[in-house]
Amino acid sequence: MKILLRLLVTAALVLLIANFLTGVHVASFGTAVIVAVVLGLLNLFIKPILVILTLPVTFITLGLFLLVINAIIILLCTNIVGGFKVDSFWTALLFSVILSILQSITYKILGDDK
Repeated sequence: MKILLRLLVTAALVLLIANFLTGVHVASFGTAVIVAVVLGLLNLFIKPILVILTLPVTFITLGLFLLVINAIIILLCTNIVGGFKVDSFWTALLFSVILSILQSITYKILGDDK
């Protein structure tokens, strides 16, 4: 039940951010749910591989390269999910930062933080 709540919260946040951030386009709430599922799967399977492969760069940049990895994950999601589009790398970077912050706040309010 916790996973379903997290997916719905993420989908709602994706839709909310898309309404305010130019350069992010989401077709519908159903598309936002699919985006939430795909982002969850990419973060589960692809992100750890990218983090390990880029560990020296991440270490040199004091962890800031993780923001780039998050933007890459968002751009991968745009290639996978139809109806979800992010116009540029910088928009994906900003989208991922805003999404992470809003998820942290929302999960803290709901009492569902890790």
